[in-house]
Amino acid sequence: MDMNDLRALSTVLMFLTFLGIIFWTVIGGPDRFRDDANLPFADDDHDESEPKQEKSS
Repeated sequence: MDMNDLRALSTVLMFLTFLGIIFWTVIGGPDRFRDDANLPFADDDHDESEPKQEKSS
């Protein structure tokens, strides 16, 4: 096995890994990552009318 065989094998393995990641994200359907996508908006527990408290050091 020479260097060109190792390069070809690594290319094939990386391509299969890429296809696996794409398959993993698509197979779950559109609702699979919905909770993760809305995570930045999850901090709705506090009231916006309250003044923010500054930390003093």
